[in-house]
Amino acid sequence: MAEFAASRMPVDSAGPPARRAAWRLLLARVSAMCVVELQKMRHDRTEIYTRAIQPALWLLIFGETFSRIRAIPTGRVPYLDYLAPGILAQSALFIAIFYGIQIIWERDAGVLAKLLVTPTPRAALVTGKAFAAGVRSLAQAVAIMVLSALLGVALTVNPVRWLGVVVVVMLGTAFFSCLSMTIAGLAMSRDRLMGIGQAITMPLFFGSNALYPVSIMPEWLRVISHVNPLSYEVDALRDLLIGTPGHLPLDIAVLVVAAAAGIMAASALLGRLVR
Repeated sequence: MAEFAASRMPVDSAGPPARRAAWRLLLARVSAMCVVELQKMRHDRTEIYTRAIQPALWLLIFGETFSRIRAIPTGRVPYLDYLAPGILAQSALFIAIFYGIQIIWERDAGVLAKLLVTPTPRAALVTGKAFAAGVRSLAQAVAIMVLSALLGVALTVNPVRWLGVVVVVMLGTAFFSCLSMTIAGLAMSRDRLMGIGQAITMPLFFGSNALYPVSIMPEWLRVISHVNPLSYEVDALRDLLIGTPGHLPLDIAVLVVAAAAGIMAASALLGRLVR
């Protein structure tokens, strides 16, 4: 009788099959957005080249100069080696922080309204766009790492560590692109977004450990560095790329939490753009 009663109980529609379907939908949306981003880069490669100019200048001019004058103490690690992961993180930041402009463009073209009336959850749309920005950043990262190797930076040859670099860059870019989309939901216009993006990009960069160790910062800047996700991204990249002692589990945990929080914030404000 107990077995008969159990067989007559209704199946919970929110159970494992529904959760699996939600995850498949999320992964499908993320994959679709990444494919679209790859197609954009294939049709217009000039953006990759032009965006690589600024990181190249940082490495060639700033890195080479400060390596010679030995103004920044980095222990036994040459300054150029120390700088390269920071410039990699910086280039991903600069790509991601203006990614919200694409959302506003889609709003103006009527594309965003059409996406929001589909059954796809807003979180899936935002996640797809966030990791599509990560794909764009990885294309830039390849150019920066090739230049770093040509300049003599002692990069790892361990493929597992390179896979870790991909994960870290994707997570960091996902957070900063979600931050940009969140600002887009608040600013509502391209001009305001550009102004806010330019106002916060340099403080994020100089308030991190991308250019100099935390140990030589003034106390107030150390506090900013400890709450800046870019610092954790740079720390993880240094650990993976050049083998400096880091806090990899903590760094990745912070980036995962930051990316999840960014996705939730951007999803909550996405509908505001089409009201």
